[in-house]
Amino acid sequence: MQPPGRVRSLSVELEDGQVCGAYCSGEVLRGRVRLELRGALRLRALEVYARGRALAQWLENHSVGLNIVYCDYTASQTFLNRRCQLIPDNGEVTILQAGRHEFPFTFQLPETLATSFEGKHGSVRYWVKAKLHRPWSTVKKVKKEFTVIEPIDINTPALLAPQAGAKEKLARAWYCNRGQVSVTAKIDRKGYTPGEVIPIFAEIDNCTTRAVVPKAAIIQTQTFIARGTKKQKKSVVTSIVGDSIAAGKREVWHGRALKIPPVGPSILQCRIIQVEYSLKVCVDIPGTSKLLLELPLVIGTIPLHPFGSRTSSVSSQYSVNLDWLSAIPEQPEAPPEYSAVVSSPEAEQSLAPPCRSELGGILEGPFFAYIQEFRFRPPPLYSEIDPNPPSDNIRPRCMTC
Repeated sequence: MQPPGRVRSLSVELEDGQVCGAYCSGEVLRGRVRLELRGALRLRALEVYARGRALAQWLENHSVGLNIVYCDYTASQTFLNRRCQLIPDNGEVTILQAGRHEFPFTFQLPETLATSFEGKHGSVRYWVKAKLHRPWSTVKKVKKEFTVIEPIDINTPALLAPQAGAKEKLARAWYCNRGQVSVTAKIDRKGYTPGEVIPIFAEIDNCTTRAVVPKAAIIQTQTFIARGTKKQKKSVVTSIVGDSIAAGKREVWHGRALKIPPVGPSILQCRIIQVEYSLKVCVDIPGTSKLLLELPLVIGTIPLHPFGSRTSSVSSQYSVNLDWLSAIPEQPEAPPEYSAVVSSPEAEQSLAPPCRSELGGILEGPFFAYIQEFRFRPPPLYSEIDPNPPSDNIRPRCMTC
C-alpha cells in the first residue's frame, strides 16, 4: 500500500456573480485556489486559467456507391483565455509547509461573451482550472465551471417594435378547390422575458367547407454551424389550441394569452451556435397541409421597464427599485381544461410540449434566466378638478383683439 501523498486537497472556489450567481460580460471574476498539505511540499509553480469556449460537433453519414462515409463536423469559438501565475515558474523550487494555503486571483471578463448553453450538438462552457507543478511528479489539476449570462435588454426600439403578419392558403383535395383559409396575427413587441405573457391578436377566416383548428406555439430553434454546414434542432416550448372554426366562419383572438415558461435566453452573439425563438400561429386544415404564420421573438434577460420607459438607459441598470411590486396582490389565472388544450391525438402530437427525455440537454443547461412576470403600476385616479387653477389676479384677455 502506497503512503498517502503530501497534497491532501486542491480546489478552486469562486465568488458568486451579480446575476443570480452567474457572471456577465465585463465583470470581474474573483476566486481563490485552496491547497491543503499533509507535510512540506516542494513545488515549481502554481497557475490558474480562465477559459470559455463554444463547441459544435456532430456526425453525419453519406452513401458513396456501396460504401458509407462518415463525416465529422466540428467547429469551436473561444471567448475567454486568460492565465494568472500564483507561484511563478522562475526556475527555483518553492517549499510550502503543512497546513492550508489560499491563493486569491481575479480575471477581467471580456466585454462580449455568449450565454452558457448545453445542446444536443454543441455547448458554450466556461471554467477555471488550476495546475500545480511539482518536481519529478505529474501535474495536479482541478477544474471549476461557472455560468455566464449575456444581458439582453428588451427596452430597445428594435425589440419594442410590434410584430405582425398575414398568410392565406387554398385548400385542395383531389384537385378540387375547397376554399381558402387566411390568418392575420399581431403581437405587441418582439422582445419578451421568461414569465411574461404574450397577448396574441389574430383573425382566422375559414372559407372552406370543412372545420379548421387554430393553434399557437413558441418554437425554439437551435442552429449549429461547422465547416459551412448547418444543423438545426427545433422544439416546442409551450403551446395553446383554439376552438374549432366551422366552415364559413371567422374566429378572432382578442389578446389570447400565451405564457413563456422558464427557458434560456436567445443566443445571438455566437458564430457557431445560435438559439432563436419564434411564435408560430398555424391552422390545421383537413385534407391538406397546415397554414403556418411565423413571427420572430427574442427572449431577453432584462424585462420591460415597469414604468413604461421605451429607452434602455434606466432599465439596463441592475439597481432598479421594484419594491412597489410586492404590494400588488398575486392573481394567477386558472389553468385551462385538458380537453380545451388537446382536442385530438393529432393535436396533441403537433404542438404539445416535448417531454424531458426527448429534449435531452436542450433545457438542462447550467442556468436558465427565469424572471418573474412584471406588472405595470396602476394609472392615477381620474379627476375633473384642475390641479393648477388660473389665478384671479390675471386680467382677462379681450377675445376680439
